[in-house]
Amino acid sequence: MVFLQWKKNSYRSNTAKVLFVCIHNAGRSQMAEAFLNKVSGGKHQGISAGSMSSDKINFVAVESMTELCINIRSARTRRLNTEMMQGADLVVTMGCGEDVCPVIPVEMENWSLDNPHGQPMEVVRGIRDEIQSKVNTLVSTLDMRAK
Repeated sequence: MVFLQWKKNSYRSNTAKVLFVCIHNAGRSQMAEAFLNKVSGGKHQGISAGSMSSDKINFVAVESMTELCINIRSARTRRLNTEMMQGADLVVTMGCGEDVCPVIPVEMENWSLDNPHGQPMEVVRGIRDEIQSKVNTLVSTLDMRAK
């Protein structure tokens, strides 16, 4: 299940810090972080973490992003911690399931993204494109809220 949390009293400035969380921080959340940072042109900050972070990023996810000239090859996985969540203006969890991801007791939105782990490139491209579309919409929303 995916949760969307807006921190109360956020946007004291015109920028937002968005934390993307998935299980391993090896595919979906890394792609979302990279898309947000590119699309927002530095106006907003995307970061990512995993509730049970992996040792490395999914190679097929890296290659699918390279096809769009976005390099996540040097990105490192990070384990989710309380400080990350408290420092974010927005937390988006991505397909973790309630048993794995933290429960965030606020408004929720389900992005329902498949896990790219072990999937062929054609499937990962579809996941990547869905993430890109959702992030584009999110950036538009962040820009409107910051005005």
